[in-house]
Amino acid sequence: MSLTTPESVQKLQKALHDKAKESPDFRFYALYDKVYRKDVLAFAYERCKANGGAAGVDGQTFEDIEAYGVERWLDELAQELKSRTYQPLPVRRVYIPKPDGKQRPTRFSRPICSQNSTPYRQDRSALDAVKHVHKLINTGHGEIVDADLSSYLDQVP
Repeated sequence: MSLTTPESVQKLQKALHDKAKESPDFRFYALYDKVYRKDVLAFAYERCKANGGAAGVDGQTFEDIEAYGVERWLDELAQELKSRTYQPLPVRRVYIPKPDGKQRPTRFSRPICSQNSTPYRQDRSALDAVKHVHKLINTGHGEIVDADLSSYLDQVP
């Protein structure tokens, strides 16, 4: 299985990137139709499987989906998303051990806007965060927020 981004998805990514760069004040209010594109869903499925994604609260595994038929499953998912009848189940909660022996609850869900929390993303470092802040400052951003959210999620119901 190749995790190379398909050309059609690359074209979508490039078009969105180019629009964002050429019009920094433009707001993408209509991205929903990109979510249920068959190529986007198929690539997302491949990435999740390659990353060793685990079953959610419904217990559905990749083996279950393959037994059902990946194409069929993706087609039905795309249709539910397109018709806006898709009803997501609650996200799966797991506990991550902390150095002090406590556990931090977390949920398996990641908003697309979390890209600015650079040092906490896979394959990113604090140096990447500093470089990103430097870039933001040099492109006119006047405010940078640094927040320590340790134990914050412990308090969220």
